[in-house]
Amino acid sequence: MSSPSSPLLSPPAMPSDLCEQAPAYVRAIAPYQPGKPISELAREYGLQEASIVKLASNENPLGLSGAARAAIERELADLARYPDGNQFDLKSAISHRTGWPVEGIIIGNGSNDLLEMAAAAVLAPGRACVFSQHAFAVYPLATQARGAESIVVPAREFAHDLPAMARAVTPATRLMFVANPNNPTGTFAPAAAIETLLSSVPDNVLVVLDEAYNEYLPAECRYDATRWLGRHANLIIVRTFSKVYGLAGLRVGYALMHPQVADLINRVRQPFNVNSLALAAALAALGDSAFIERSYALNRAGMAQLEAGFRELSLNWIPSFANFVSVLIPRREGKPQAMVVFERLLRRGVIVRPVAGYQMPDHLRISIGLPEENARFLVALRESLA
Repeated sequence: MSSPSSPLLSPPAMPSDLCEQAPAYVRAIAPYQPGKPISELAREYGLQEASIVKLASNENPLGLSGAARAAIERELADLARYPDGNQFDLKSAISHRTGWPVEGIIIGNGSNDLLEMAAAAVLAPGRACVFSQHAFAVYPLATQARGAESIVVPAREFAHDLPAMARAVTPATRLMFVANPNNPTGTFAPAAAIETLLSSVPDNVLVVLDEAYNEYLPAECRYDATRWLGRHANLIIVRTFSKVYGLAGLRVGYALMHPQVADLINRVRQPFNVNSLALAAALAALGDSAFIERSYALNRAGMAQLEAGFRELSLNWIPSFANFVSVLIPRREGKPQAMVVFERLLRRGVIVRPVAGYQMPDHLRISIGLPEENARFLVALRESLA
């Protein structure tokens, strides 16, 4: 075993054609860029980690619930054992909560894992996937990794144009991603619009309804997507424990679908794809309704706090139905200023998310934090705009 002081080994010379053997569509992928970690910003700017406010990754500022933390502690003694590969307890609880049979439920290493599984099951060179402009970055990545074509439908006022997405389906289309609410815009499509889309898409096209932020919807916007599963065998509903449940670091999500579709998806699922701590914490979090209500209320208040701050600064933003909001940074002499303001915020110890990669070069996305974190951001934003 190497000692901690062992010098770093030097990689050998790379054969000129080794990486070139990978398919061209894989070599062309630009890897997903996550939000900047607190530790990285502290190193770059010489800041104290405790002084940094991170509002970049749509995490729950309350952390995880006490019930989830207790479940993790109970699980520690058995970490030498493999997790339950069938994920029986969590699937049973989700089935009880949603009314959907266990056979049609798949658990993933975060909802990203489930999105990738859907793509792996039906996409290949010569096939296509439909999704919206300004939609979640994993959709084009998952599509490109399978050598399939991305059919990107122009957004309408930053929101999904669902009728246009239905019209964009071609004979080669096998998959469609619909995020509701969408990330990074926070826009929302009402239930009737989703129902119309499902009725318009051919039965041989899987429609993945990505509901990662579903729990943040105001009461008047909520709908039960599971009722559509009984009428549309090509529907997959994906949800996550990373947002309102506060388990982003454990990576666990779930999907509801027709049992025969689940049988197909399970063929590309990694064995033991979700660890024991994540399974235990998710099971406990699912039943902690008081924590969910508290998280929801905090988010609504925080959204109002940021919107009021934007009004005071005469800034426009995209109305959001999630736990983040994208604000428009005005140009100066025709030049984008979003990245300038982003860097100024970093120097003040505030991390937000630039979204130029989503074809939104003039916006910054801000996750809703604790009241004092939101206030700190608004002060820093005012200073950074000067």
